[in-house]
Order: sequence, then structure tokens, then C-alpha cells
Amino acid sequence: MGDGYRKEQGLYFLLFLCLPGALSISLHYSVPEEKKRGSLVANVLEDLKLGKGELSVRRAQLVSKNSKQYFHLDTHSGNLLIDDKTDRETLCGQSDPCLLQSEIVLQNPLKIFSIEIKIEDVNDNVPKFSKKVFDLEIPENFSPNTHFPLESAQDADLGRNNIQNYTLSPNEHFRLDVKSDEDGNKYVDLVLKKPLDREKEPHFELTLTAVDGGEPQRTGTVKINIDVLDNNDNSPQFTQTEYKIRLKENSPRDTLISKVEATDLDFGSNAQIVYSFYRVPAEIYDLFHLNEVTGEITLSGQLDYEKETSYSMNIRATDAGGLLGHCKVLVEIEDVNDNVPEVSIISITSPLAEDSPLETLVALFTVTDGDSGDNGRTMCSVEVNLPFILKPTMNNYYQLVVQSPLDREKASEYNITITAVDQGSPRLTSTRIINVQISDVNDNPPVFEKSSWEMQIRENNIPGLLIGSVHAADLDTEKNAKITYSLLPGKVTDGLVASYISVNSESGNLYALRSLDYEQIKDFKVTVRATDGGSPPLSSEVTVRVVIIDENDNAPFFLYPLQNSTSPCNELVPKSVESGYLVTKVVAVDGDSGQNSWLSYELLKATDPGLFSIGAQNGEVRTRRALTERDTSKQRLMIVVRDNGLPPQSSTAMLHVLPVGGFSDPYMKAVEISKDQHEEDGSLTLYLVICLAAVSFVFLVCIVSFAALKICRRDPRESFIAAPPHFPPARPDIPENCGDSQSGSLSRSYHYDVCLTGGSLSSEFRFLRPLIPVFSVGDPNLNVNQTPPSASQDISDQVGMEESGKKVRDYVSELTCD
Repeated sequence: MGDGYRKEQGLYFLLFLCLPGALSISLHYSVPEEKKRGSLVANVLEDLKLGKGELSVRRAQLVSKNSKQYFHLDTHSGNLLIDDKTDRETLCGQSDPCLLQSEIVLQNPLKIFSIEIKIEDVNDNVPKFSKKVFDLEIPENFSPNTHFPLESAQDADLGRNNIQNYTLSPNEHFRLDVKSDEDGNKYVDLVLKKPLDREKEPHFELTLTAVDGGEPQRTGTVKINIDVLDNNDNSPQFTQTEYKIRLKENSPRDTLISKVEATDLDFGSNAQIVYSFYRVPAEIYDLFHLNEVTGEITLSGQLDYEKETSYSMNIRATDAGGLLGHCKVLVEIEDVNDNVPEVSIISITSPLAEDSPLETLVALFTVTDGDSGDNGRTMCSVEVNLPFILKPTMNNYYQLVVQSPLDREKASEYNITITAVDQGSPRLTSTRIINVQISDVNDNPPVFEKSSWEMQIRENNIPGLLIGSVHAADLDTEKNAKITYSLLPGKVTDGLVASYISVNSESGNLYALRSLDYEQIKDFKVTVRATDGGSPPLSSEVTVRVVIIDENDNAPFFLYPLQNSTSPCNELVPKSVESGYLVTKVVAVDGDSGQNSWLSYELLKATDPGLFSIGAQNGEVRTRRALTERDTSKQRLMIVVRDNGLPPQSSTAMLHVLPVGGFSDPYMKAVEISKDQHEEDGSLTLYLVICLAAVSFVFLVCIVSFAALKICRRDPRESFIAAPPHFPPARPDIPENCGDSQSGSLSRSYHYDVCLTGGSLSSEFRFLRPLIPVFSVGDPNLNVNQTPPSASQDISDQVGMEESGKKVRDYVSELTCD
């Protein structure tokens, strides 16, 4: 506990100054003063949340911030003990509360804890008088009720422990008059109750007792020796009954303030005067000094205008005969500019609505300055370029009001700096910053991220599938920015929008409510409305286009030859054709779109695979070589058509090709030319006119032929053979059991079979094409309107040919069978 301890203590204190961030816990304790050494203050282990023995391990040290160490830390038990007697009056005087600061320093790791110990006052001081004996000399001619001021006792304790009353020992001539000043201090006068008679009683010994209010109660006494003097008929007289002095608050100590002077007309000891203060506050003794011989008053303390602007001192002049004279000295303190202006906020409106009208009060405040005169006169200002203006009112009050419209979306808060400047020399300035929050009003509608949206969804979707999401933003806040989404009423084809699609009111997600079919609807539009939660609510709308993406859910369908026809499709081919001869054109359609409708044709099976080929893209069936006598009279071709979808879908159709002989070259050329012209003709109007003319012409020819045959009653077989070049000649390749080998004509039974076979004459009636195809068997998924223009023409060609050929065959069959 010598110099080494003090050095170590100083080292820890230096560490504390260098590492202020190490303080993490502040402990507060209280202990009565005057407790004996070794008394327990508190156990710090629980408060520091440390284990037993951890203080020793971490080499705990108690470092005092006072000049003396009053406490001791037991590192083993964690007890904080009193190391030295504490006297509150010695440590803190009249200051309250009395606090002693210390730190507990722990090592490994370093940690510092602040300890604040409050020293509580106990009634350990007795009232004390400045003297043990008061000597008074009172002339015997003083009248009753004459007051003789006595010096008050002093008690170092506080509050109730201080002096509460005075008592005087019992006697017949004197009593006490106890009074209290504005600060609660007790003053006592000795009052003469009964006239004195020096001859009867020249001397009095009284006991004055000062009593405090502590427990236990303490008292202090002083002896009052009163000598009754012979008559002194002149009392001291001051030249002025009141002295007024002005003194600057920054005046240095020992400055001569004034000099009081009193005279006494008596002689000898009765004319010797002594000056003293009486009935003055204790602070007068601290600030001023009175020379009891010369009457000079000098400054002995530091003045502060802001604490006290004037002081009044009662001065008493006492002659040797005990007579008294009184005067008053009034010291007025002059202010110097040593206080900065202070801005005090009275009220502030925050948050402030952004739609607040002009002249709305934002803040009310006052500016005060402890100085006086120009030193206390202030001016106030705020920053420029703010939507607020400062308006002064009476008594240094200021109003901060709105001077231009507010917009929370541009500035949500303002830190307004208020600057106050006094008029002193030099000028002093202070600032105060107030924060004004701007509250939102619903003045911004929701805004969508895009002006329009386009979303895609594949057909045959699962109901409830997420299509996409729309999003709108609102510059407002809280409920004014809470957006809900909804669909506006509308129709999609023959149904309501609400039956096709729904929107999540919070997220803006769009969901499909049903499975969509591209072949029925390719796209549709809906309108989404975004509404905020303000009052009144604001909204905006956006159009969303939903595009259905096609999937390969339709298999190709043959238009020619008819895929589900009950009768086989037969094509007649001259036996004399060469390689590359166009037998027919297969036409198929697909209800899908895009690459799902790109079709390719393939010859799957054939009676003679090397005889025919089919165009993969156009479906044209052509001969790969010339026909020979060894080729069978009936060729079966199985044709498959596939689309380009994933996975691909396909359909098959059966085509019968019948090689026949007897076709004339002009007829073949006419057929080829007719076919070429048809393929090159892209005009639907011209095609319709030609079809109608051809059908009418054939019908007329048939009627005329029928009438002529009936009139002439010719052999039907000869009529059939002599038919116009549009009909094929007799087929020499018909098997022998079906025809007459000598004449080369067909037998009656064979003609009958040919007339009843659908499509056997289709190659000869390609020009008989109706306007609208007629399907014997249709695919429910087929959409004829989606067929490409070229395919539509080929389809109408083939189906028209089939229908017209059937009518002619029925007519020829009737003629033949008759």
C-alpha cells in the first residue's frame, strides 16, 4: 500500500482514460457516513455477474477517482468494504448528493466497471457557534422590546439534521425572537422583556441552545455574558443610511467595493466604533469582507449576474458603550455578455401532414438570454430554401410556419436549424436543431411498371396455373401505399373474364381458372386495376394481353383421301405412264399452329414399294418408274402424315391405285394441263366460276346423253365406250374373268363393279369441284379455317372431285346396269 500501489493505481487510471469504451457496467451503492472501517458496502460478484474467485484470477483492482482510497475490494469474497472513515461534510461540504467515484479493473481480458457510492448524511454534527461566549454590554436605560441580534449557530448537516430551533435559559429580563429568512435559515434576536437595573443586577449569564432535527437530536450551546453598563446617551450614526454600489460581475477578488463610516458624539470608550455584518445570509461572508475597524468592504468571492443580480448587506456600528448604529449597503451587479442565447421549444407539430395549408404552425419556441440589456437582446433565424418561415411574436416568442406547399415524396423530413444571436460585444451564438417529420396523404395513385403487359400460357394448362404477375408502385407510404389488385368486368369470346382468369389482390399474380384451348381462343385481353388503401382511394389500370401458346394436341387429319371414309379411295393410272407421273395429291391438315402444324408425308407401306413415291412436303404421289405388265393391277399405298410437334403425332390413310390402259394422249395432256392450271390458279373467285360452269356443263351433257340413249335405244355398253373423252376408255388390264377377251370391252358385271366403286373415276372428274368440301367423317378437333390457302384449294379440289365423281358414277352405273 505504498508508492508501488499508488503507481499501479495510477497506471490503471491511465488505462481507464485511454479505453473509455471498456466501461460496460455502472454500479451504484449508498452507505451512511461515519461507518467504521471494515464495514460492508455491498458484494459486487452478483452485480458484475462473476463467479466466486474470478476477481482473484483476473487480478481485480479497485481504483479510486478521489485523492484518497476510502474503500477496499476483497477479491476472494467480492465484498466491497470501507477502508477509511468517510465524513460527508469533509468530502462534499454542503453539496448534495455526495458521490464517490471508483472503478474495478479486471485483467485478461481487460474490463473496467464504474462504481458510484453515495455518502448519506447522518446527524453526526452538533450545531456550533463561532464563539464559546458572547459578551454583550447593555446600558441600563434601554427600553423593553429592544432587540439585540445574536450570531446564529452553524450545522454542517443537511435538511432535517440542520438547526431547527433556538432556546434560551430561563430568566426574567430576556427572551428570544427566532425568525426565518426566505432560504429557511434561522436568525435569533435577544429581546429585552423588562428594564434593567444595574444596581440590582449588573451581570447576567445566559445559555443559548441551538437544536437540530436529527435522530438522535443534537444541540449546541453558547454562553451569553451580559454586562449592564452605565448610561451611554449617544449611539453611532452612519453618514448614509443606505449605500448603493454598482459592480461588474467579472470584477476580480480584493476589489474595494465601498467604505462605510459612522461617528459617535460620545467621548472615550463610548466613541470607539466597531463595524460588523448582521442579519446577512451566509453567502455574504463568502463573497464580501468587512474591515471592522475601517469599514472597508472588499470582494472576496466570484460574482455571477445570472445567479444573483444584487446583494443587500446590513452593517452594524457598535461603540464601546454598547450603543448601535445601522446602515444598509446595496450592491448591484452589472451584467457582462457571458451567456449564450438559449432556444426553448414550447411545442412542435411532428409529423406534419404534407397537405397542410400555408401559415400552419410547425413549431413555437422562445429565445432567452441570461444577460441583460443588449447582451440579452437576441435575434433568431432559420435556414433559407426551406418551405418554412420564422415569424417573431411578443416576448421573444417565435412561430415557425409553412410558407410553401409540402411534398412528402420529395422530402419526408426536415432538420431545421434555429440560430439565435445576442447583441452583446462580442456577440454570442447558439443553435438548436428540430426534426419535423412529414406525414403522408394519399396524393399519388398507383403506377404500373409497364404501360401494358403481355403474358403467355400454354394451352391445356392446369386450372389455377400462375400466368404472370403485374406490379404497381405507389409513392405514398403505409396504408396509402398498400395496393390491392382487381379485374375489371369484361368478356372473353362468349364468357366473362372472371371465368377465365383471376388476380391475387395482394401480389398481383394472375392465375388461369380453366384449361385453355388454342384452337378455340388464341389470345384475349383483361384489364387489371390497382387501388391504394388511402381515403379516398386512388387507382390506375393496365391492359394485360394473355397469349395462348399452341401445343401439339391435334393429330393430322386427311382431307384427301378421306381418313375415315367407308369406301376405299381409288386412283386410275394409265399403264403407259413414265417415271415421275403425278398420280394424285394427298392433302392433310392439322388443327395446331406453327411448327406443330408443319406436316410431312411418308409412304409407310405399298404393294410394290419401288413403284411409287410421295413428296414429303407437298404430298404428291408420283411414279418412280414406268409401269410394266408384271405390276399387279391393284396397288395399295398406306400413307402416314406426321406433324412437327413434340412429341409428333401422325395419321394414316389407305390409297388404292388401279393401273388401266386405253387413256389417249390428248386426254392425258388435257388432264395434266388442267391440273397444272389448277395448281397455278390462286384466285378463289375464278375457281368458283370454273367449278360452277363445269358442273353445269356435265349435268347438261348427262341429261342430253340420257335422252339420246333412251330415244335411240342403243346398247349401253357402246354408249359407255363412246362416251366423251372425259371418261376413260375400256381398261385392257382387267383380269380375264371379268371381261371379254375378244372384243376388248368390259363385261357387264365388271362395269357394274366399277360403277359402284367409290373414287374409281375420280381422276377423270377433277374439274367437278364444289365450292364447299363435304366430309363424310370429320375430326372434332379440326378447324378448317386454319388450313393454309394452298391446302384449302387442294382439299376442295379432291373433295369436290370425289362428290362430283360419285354423281357421274351413279348416273353411268344406272345406264350400265340397265
